[in-house]
Amino acid sequence: MIAFILADLRRFWSGALAVVVLIALSVALSVTVTLQERAVRLGSARAAEKFDLLVGAAGSETQLALSAVFLQPAPLPLMEGAVLSRLASDPRVELAAPVGFGDSAYGHPIVGTTTGLISSLSPSLAQGAMFSRLGEAVVGSDVALSTGAEIKPMHGTAETGGETHTAIAYKVTGRMAPTGTAWDRAILVPIRAVWQLHGMHGEEDHHDHDGEEADAHGGEPREHAESHEHEHGHVDADAPLDEHFDAQTPGVPAVLVKPKTIADAYRLRQEYRTGTTLGVFPAEVLTKLYATLGDARSLLLAITLGTQAIVIAAIVMVTIMHVGSRRRQIGALRALGTPVRSIVALVWGELFALFAAGILLGITLGYIAALVISARLAASTAVHLPVGFAPDDLWLVGGFAAVAALISIVPAFSAMRSSPAAALRA
Repeated sequence: MIAFILADLRRFWSGALAVVVLIALSVALSVTVTLQERAVRLGSARAAEKFDLLVGAAGSETQLALSAVFLQPAPLPLMEGAVLSRLASDPRVELAAPVGFGDSAYGHPIVGTTTGLISSLSPSLAQGAMFSRLGEAVVGSDVALSTGAEIKPMHGTAETGGETHTAIAYKVTGRMAPTGTAWDRAILVPIRAVWQLHGMHGEEDHHDHDGEEADAHGGEPREHAESHEHEHGHVDADAPLDEHFDAQTPGVPAVLVKPKTIADAYRLRQEYRTGTTLGVFPAEVLTKLYATLGDARSLLLAITLGTQAIVIAAIVMVTIMHVGSRRRQIGALRALGTPVRSIVALVWGELFALFAAGILLGITLGYIAALVISARLAASTAVHLPVGFAPDDLWLVGGFAAVAALISIVPAFSAMRSSPAAALRA
């Protein structure tokens, strides 16, 4: 029986190949959507779990999380520096690290922060040492700069026509270990160097910009960005690091907070959800995004299923026509006494073999496509997106196989509609 099926498929190999390719493409679309949605969900969750609590100025929770955790450029309002001072001295807080944006170099964002945040992300550096002076920097694992390299910061990005700062050139002193987050593509410098470079001198200066939005990276008010370019004074690159924050601290777009306990995290979030500040759990924000992502996935899967139904209908019609063209052969087999069940099994097995081959090829193509998409996303975001199958996917494969088995019965029984004598006369 198997030898007969294989011989028949070789005889009509071009048509069989077309059927397999059609099935494979429709299955691959479903597999790609399923695997990619899961990869984005798992990858972003793992990246966000390193950040317990995020405090920023009142505004969009989603934008705050995307900018501070995933380093996506966006205008963020500045928050009073006194908030950072209170968080840093709060006994419930293990770490309060400010983040300041606005500059870039070699296509990588430059983020002003503290040594505490770097140690939290990478407990031990992969190379070199932590920065200890204002003119030093630590780079992420994906930044192609070696220890000792010089970094000239650019206000904004090259794509937006940014201007290179002349007041300071950072020197790379170390490299973080891979974190699987967007910070692997970042260049981290002392937050005070960012403040000095952008003419931010403290609470008095901050009040002049109160209520204004930050520039494209959330580091400096846009309205004063151009004027500050002329106000920048000399930044003493050799000045020792000072990570003490008080009421005169300049404004910041966000503060990454690591509470000591879960209870402290919830209390702090509630305390800083006021009219001027916003406290959010990045993981909670992602959950809301997952709901939207899940809706998009459902829509894509519905479109995919519709496409598969059209493909299956076309394949069944072509197969029935193919069986009709072989009525004489089937009639001869029946006239020679071949059992009906054997003929049904022959026709069913031939079509099911095509479905099975298409399903296996589609799963392979879908997996490869998801790997390629995830690799491209990871290259642009530095967030590792794990692509893999889960136990639940067995239901998806089983569903494909069950549908294939049922669909294959239709042409098989259509072959038995006419009598052997009529088939031989045709």
